[in-house]
Amino acid sequence: MIKRRMAIRSDIGQSFVELALVMPIFVVLLVGAAEFGRLAYVAIEVSNAARAGVAYGAQSHITAANLAGMELAATNDGSNVVGLAGACAGSSVNGLCAVASQSCTCSDGTVITCANAGTTCVSPARIIESVQVTTSAVVDPLIYLPGLPRSYTLGGQAIMRVEQ
Repeated sequence: MIKRRMAIRSDIGQSFVELALVMPIFVVLLVGAAEFGRLAYVAIEVSNAARAGVAYGAQSHITAANLAGMELAATNDGSNVVGLAGACAGSSVNGLCAVASQSCTCSDGTVITCANAGTTCVSPARIIESVQVTTSAVVDPLIYLPGLPRSYTLGGQAIMRVEQ
């Protein structure tokens, strides 16, 4: 009976030692999974912001020429993104940078600009107008791990043809 009690006590001590050795590994895995999920969420938000901006611009020829409106639509859609402020060629809100552009081509391959598309692209060729929005955000991880970068640059890009 005495041997049995001593065996139970030594098993309890052994379990605590095993738990103390394994628990830090589990905590690091849990925190790493949460951080990876947060970065994946921000990457999806950045991509969706680009799609929102290009969807605004592709409505008509008037909205396609409104580059500031496309950038605003993109930054408004990505309002959940909190990135680091940095240099941005377009508009930036909460660290989300959006840059919009418009391009025109002639269906017969003639190189044209959107300003002179009506006169340069002659019939039977058609004007093909498209808009593009590129978004980016620099995100800091919540926990720094040795060997991994101190910040991540996440980007999104969307291109769409304008309604004729």
